Amino acid sequence: MLVATVERLQLLDFAEELGKMIVESDVAEKYRRCFYHMQQDEKAQQLIRQFVQLKERYEDVQRFGKYHPDYKEVTKLVREAKRELDLYGPIAAFKQAEKEMQSLLDEISTMIGRAVSENIKVPTGNPYFDSLSCGGGCGSGGACGCRTK
Repeated sequence: MLVATVERLQLLDFAEELGKMIVESDVAEKYRRCFYHMQQDEKAQQLIRQFVQLKERYEDVQRFGKYHPDYKEVTKLVREAKRELDLYGPIAAFKQAEKEMQSLLDEISTMIGRAVSENIKVPTGNPYFDSLSCGGGCGSGGACGCRTK
């Protein structure tokens, strides 16, 4: 029982060390830098506030769907605001850095999972990594062909 506890503490120490390495990585530094620039950019903050307000209005309209009198107008405004948000430099740079950070975390999670077992489920937002296993877990009838009845 004592051995299991020592092993567990060593694993937790390794995990903490890995976390520190991730935090100190170039990818994490770029993520923090882009986040800071986006937060400091007044136009970016204005676009975000505008989008949040439109999104709230859109959610109200969605309760009635296409039967709401403002449905087409609000839907169009949300799409336009989203496009402007996505194309604005500091926001686009942050989203790219965020995607790179998520990709790194997905890759690390997959490597750890595969080190334990090829059949372990590793939740990621990246279809590339999900496809390395059955992608939905046993019982889902995923690519691995497993299915429970």
